[in-house]
Amino acid sequence: MKMVLSQRQREELNQAIADYLGSNGYSDALEAFRKEADLINVESEKKFGGLLEKKWTSVIRLQKKVMELEAKLSEAEKEVIEGAPTKAKRSPGEWIPRPPEKFSLSGHRASITRVVFHPIFGLMVSASEDATIKIWDFETGEYERSLKGHTDSVQDIAFDAQGKLLASCSADLSIKLWDFQQSYECVKTMHGHDHNVSSVAFVPAGDFVLSASRDKTIKMWEVATGYCVKTYTGHREWVRMVRVHIDGGIFASCSNDHSIRVWLTNSKDCKVELRDHDHTVECIAWAPENSTSAINEAAGADNKKGHHQGPFLASGSRDKTIRIWDVSVGLCLFTLNGHDNWVRGLSFHPGGKYLVSASDDKTIRVWDLRNKRCMKTLYAHQHFCTSVDFHKTHPYVISGSVDQTVKVWECR
Repeated sequence: MKMVLSQRQREELNQAIADYLGSNGYSDALEAFRKEADLINVESEKKFGGLLEKKWTSVIRLQKKVMELEAKLSEAEKEVIEGAPTKAKRSPGEWIPRPPEKFSLSGHRASITRVVFHPIFGLMVSASEDATIKIWDFETGEYERSLKGHTDSVQDIAFDAQGKLLASCSADLSIKLWDFQQSYECVKTMHGHDHNVSSVAFVPAGDFVLSASRDKTIKMWEVATGYCVKTYTGHREWVRMVRVHIDGGIFASCSNDHSIRVWLTNSKDCKVELRDHDHTVECIAWAPENSTSAINEAAGADNKKGHHQGPFLASGSRDKTIRIWDVSVGLCLFTLNGHDNWVRGLSFHPGGKYLVSASDDKTIRVWDLRNKRCMKTLYAHQHFCTSVDFHKTHPYVISGSVDQTVKVWECR
């Protein structure tokens, strides 16, 4: 197939070829070429210097870009045709996050460490290594305000059940409580840990807060007074996360010591220690009540006998796996493999059938629990994904990353 060049394009190409031959010392070829291409009296201009090589490399770059875009386009087309029936046809229990993101929100000046939805308002909150907490409207993507007071990286944030109070914890060794009803002021600061405080969680009644720290302990604080009322010891290393079961009677913690511990909230006793991961356990999440049948099916249990009663806990680790546990018997029921790097965040689908995970492989994955398989991978961020949350009642998922953005994903 003959390419048709205009007279001017042909002359420019000839000049560029002449420059290439000349600058690479092909003097005989250059001589012959100049004769044949009638460039005898034309002086080579500066603008042709290295032009051929530049074009050559940019073509390869563009080809790669085109292939990437084509792959994305075909993914999007597939999405439209088969992936996502219109909202009307799909029950909320089946909604899953789908690309592309609805919003990508920037404003933080360092890695995002945690993202959480407000339980009632159309708000979400992000915590960052820049020592601030930011509030956003997830339906419009608007930035609302920043909460400032911590002097070092904010590691975790949590709401009480009504969303009236926000708890935050930081590498500055403190835990803070923020009024989320009117003033957005910090109403209390609690001190007592001797090292980085990595995680906070409210007990369901809202009268106590639990915190986990690099000092290897978990502490319980009374919200009304700010006093530390209990210290739970047993982990041999940095405690990464603490999460309370919905009924409040037990809570779980995970650690750099590769273990997960389940504790009785009211005593200081560790009920069970779960050890199957072979690296730091970064994150944990309690399965909702309605996950029971999917988890039992995945575990190969006969549902008629109601084989595993639960409660069930998911854990994500630096060993790249996610494990699902029956904490009543201290058993790992099954493992989800697929991430290519540390698993950093977990959130159950409110419908109970799926689990969403965030990883340092820059993806968010949606896991079909019943079939123990990854059913969707979202190439979510430019850098490690550190946190993910699934809204309990609205079809939204949010994610945070080391790339300093918070993304909002619509589910359908």
